[in-house]
Amino acid sequence: MFGGIDEVEWTGLEHAYGPAGDVPGLLRGLASADPEVRESALDGMYGAVHHQGDVYDSTLACIPFLLELVADPEVPDRGGVVELLTSIGGIELDGDDELDPEGEEFESAANYAMAASAVTAGSDVFLSLVDSEDRGVRLAVPLALAAFHQEPALVLALLRERLKVEQDPEVRFACVEAGGRIALRHDRLAGEVVEWLTALTHGPHDGKPSVYDPDAYRLGPSHRTARGPDGTGGTGEGGRGPVSNGVRGPLLGAPGGGRMPGRSYDPGLRLSAIAQLARCAPETLPADVVPGVTGLLRELRAARVTGPAGRAVPPQAQAGTAQQSAAGPAGRLREYRETDRVGRVAPWTGDLLRTLHAGLGDRVDDRIALLADQLCSPDWGQRIDAVRMSGGLMRTWRGDYDELVSLIGDQLDDEEPRLADAAVAALEDLHRLAEPAADALADYVRCGPDRWVRRWAEGPDALSRALVTLARTGDPRAVPVLLRLLEREHAPRDLGYAVGHLGAAAAPLVPVLRERLGAVPLDDRLYDHAGSLLWALKALRATEAMPEVLRVLRGAPAYRREWVVELVLRALTAFGPKAADAAPDLRALLADAARGDALPVAFGAKVAATLWAVEGDAEAVLPVLRGALMSRDQGARRVAAEAVGTMGRAASGAAPALVPLLSAADPWTRVDAAHALWAVTGDADRSWPVLRTAWESLPATRIATAELLSRSAAEPGAAAGDPDRPWPSGAAALLRSELSYVRRHNAIDGGYGSHDIVRDERLLALCRQALNGRNL
Repeated sequence: MFGGIDEVEWTGLEHAYGPAGDVPGLLRGLASADPEVRESALDGMYGAVHHQGDVYDSTLACIPFLLELVADPEVPDRGGVVELLTSIGGIELDGDDELDPEGEEFESAANYAMAASAVTAGSDVFLSLVDSEDRGVRLAVPLALAAFHQEPALVLALLRERLKVEQDPEVRFACVEAGGRIALRHDRLAGEVVEWLTALTHGPHDGKPSVYDPDAYRLGPSHRTARGPDGTGGTGEGGRGPVSNGVRGPLLGAPGGGRMPGRSYDPGLRLSAIAQLARCAPETLPADVVPGVTGLLRELRAARVTGPAGRAVPPQAQAGTAQQSAAGPAGRLREYRETDRVGRVAPWTGDLLRTLHAGLGDRVDDRIALLADQLCSPDWGQRIDAVRMSGGLMRTWRGDYDELVSLIGDQLDDEEPRLADAAVAALEDLHRLAEPAADALADYVRCGPDRWVRRWAEGPDALSRALVTLARTGDPRAVPVLLRLLEREHAPRDLGYAVGHLGAAAAPLVPVLRERLGAVPLDDRLYDHAGSLLWALKALRATEAMPEVLRVLRGAPAYRREWVVELVLRALTAFGPKAADAAPDLRALLADAARGDALPVAFGAKVAATLWAVEGDAEAVLPVLRGALMSRDQGARRVAAEAVGTMGRAASGAAPALVPLLSAADPWTRVDAAHALWAVTGDADRSWPVLRTAWESLPATRIATAELLSRSAAEPGAAAGDPDRPWPSGAAALLRSELSYVRRHNAIDGGYGSHDIVRDERLLALCRQALNGRNL
C-alpha cells in the first residue's frame, strides 16, 4: 500500500496551513489499526487537506492513495474515506460562471474540476463495496456511485437490487437517496427513477426473480396498525384517533387509491421514497401528501422500543452512548450528530423530512400542517426535528404561523433540555411574531434566575435567549426580570438592547438605566459599558436621561471617542427638540468638523443630522451636508443623503448636489440619493427609475422605498388622486406583486440574519399601508 507516496514532493505542495509535509502521515494514519489514530488522521484531512471544502494541490495528490485505501479490505472504517472522496470530488461548478484565468478563483475551479475527474476515473472501486460487511462503507458507497460513476444505468440497477436484500434501514435510505441523485444528474433516467420511487411509496416488490427476501424490509405483522371489527383503522397511540397506514391517494396502494396485494413496504422506506420524489419530481406529489406522511410517522412511532423513563430508544442507541470527544472539528461534528441521535426513535426521519420540506418548497400550508403534526407527536425526537425545521421555514417563507409558534412554545416545558433550547432558538428571531408563545416563554423565564442569563467562561454575562425572545415580543412580563438584573452589581452587558422592544411598558426601567449610565466610568472602556444603556434610552426616548447622556458626550475619552459620540448622537436624534440642552455641544462638534480637525466628513454629516433633529435649523446644517454630498468619501455621501432626506422640503437647497449622485458608481449611493431627492423635492420622476431598478437588484432597499411610498400616500390629497401628487408609474403594481410573493424578500440560501424576519414583515406592512393610503 502507498506505493510511490514517498516520491511525491509533499513539502512543495500546500494545504490550508502551508506546506503539506504532514500529509503522508495523515494518509498512513487512515490505515492504522488504532481507531484513535484513524479518527485523528481523518480529522486532519478535513481540517487541512480539505479545509472547509477547499481543494488544494495536496488534495489532488491524495486522491490516488485514498482510492487505494478504499479498495483494501484490510483497512477498517473505510466508510469515512469514501465520504471524504465524495466530498473532495463533489463540488459542482456553475457552467455559466466566467472566471479570470489569472485569478485565484480560476485556480480553485480548476482544482475542483480535476478532483471530480480523478474521483470519477477511480469510481469503479466503489462497485465492489455495495455489499461490504462494513455498515459504514455500505452507507457511503451509494452516493459515491451516484455522484461519480460514468454508467448511471448500471448504478441504478445495482442500487435497486441491493435494496431487495439490504436489511439496515439507513443503508436502504442511502440507496433510495442515491437514486434521487441519479434522477437529478441524468435526465434520461429520471422517468425510471420516478417510477421506481413511486412504487416504493405504496406497493410490495414486483415479484421478479432475485435474491430478494420479502420480509427483509416489508412491514411486519407486529408493526401493523390495529384494525377495527369492521376492517377500518382502529384507534392509534394514546387515543389520538385513526392512524393512517401511509400515504393516501396515489401513494397509498395501487394507482388510484386501491390497495395492492400483499403488505406494503415498511414506513421508513416509503417515507424515504416520498422524500426523494419531493427532491427530484415534486410535481408528482399528490395534494394530500401530508396526511399520508403523518400516517407513516405514526407507524414508525408504533414500532418504537421503549427505554428508561419511557423514552424511546433506537436500536443503534441501545448498544451504547455516543463516542468520546474527537480531537478536531470534523470529529466534534460527528460526535454532535451521534449525541443528537441518542435516545431517539428513528433519528433518520429528520433527514428524510428535511429533504421532503425542501421539495415541498412554497407549499407553505402543507409544510405548516406537517410540522404541526410533528410538534404534537409523543416522540420528542420528531418534535425537536420539527422545531428546527420550523425555524428554517419561517425564516424563508411568508405565512400564517400563529399555530406553529404556539406549538413551538409548548415545547419549552419538556423534560428534554435540547428541545427547550431548540424552541427558544426557533422563536428568538421572530420578534412580535412570537407573541402566540409569550405565555410559555414567560412561564419558562419565571422558573428562576438560572434562565435569565448566559454565563461565559470569559467575558461578561449576557441575557438568556429566552428572556431576549420574551422582550422582543413586547411582553411586559419581561420588565420585572430585567429590573432585577439591572439592580445587580454586574448586569448583563447586552441588557439595554432588549429593553427597546418593550416600549412604554419599560418605563420602570428608566430610573435604573439612568443611574447605571451616570455611574459608568469615563475611561477607555466607556464604549463597551455605555453602549447598550444608551441604546435603551434612545429606543425608549427617555428624555429625562439628558443629564446622563450629556455627561457621556462631554466626558468621552480620546480612545474610541468618535464611536462613543455616535452612540450619543443616535440618542439625541431620537430625543429631538427635547434635547435642546445639547445644541451648544453639537454646534461645537459641527464647527470642528467644518474646520477639518481630524474628524471624518461622514462624522460631520452625522452631527449635522442630529443638530437638525434637535433644533430644526436648516441653515445651520445644510452647508455641512452639501459639502459631504460632494465629497469623495462614499460613506459621507450616503450619510449626508440620508440626513437630507429626513429634512424633507426644508433641504430643497441640497437638490442640485443630489442629482449627480443618481448616476454614482456605487448602487447604494444612487438609492440613497434617489430617496433624498424625492423627499426634498416631492418629485419622484427622477428618483423612481433608480428605485425601481434597485427594488429588483438590491432587495434590501425595498423597505426604505416602501416607506417613502407609504409617506407619499399619507400626504393630503394623495388618497383622492390629486394630480399634483401623482404616484410613480407602476408603483402600485410593484407593491401588489411584493405582497403576492411567498418567499421572504431577504431570504438567502445557506445563511440568515437575526432581523431578517422582522424586516420582511415590516416590508409587507408598509406595502399594505401604502396601498391603503392611496385607496388602491
